[in-house]
Amino acid sequence: MAQFNKRLVSKKELKTVCGIPYTPQHIQRLETAGKFPKRVQLGPNRVAWLLSEVDEWVNERITLRDAPR
Repeated sequence: MAQFNKRLVSKKELKTVCGIPYTPQHIQRLETAGKFPKRVQLGPNRVAWLLSEVDEWVNERITLRDAPR
């Protein structure tokens, strides 16, 4: 099994720590479309995301930005 960072980030941290300026509704739409990492259900009203997967998603956006057109 591959080793990965297991640090979780909350919705609030997505915005403050990761710099992701999306609303919770937009994150939900991206997840549903398979365009954002899937959330981890921590409790009935609590979710988080693996920081390593969010970082990978950000890096993919940067790669797309820098790709020749």
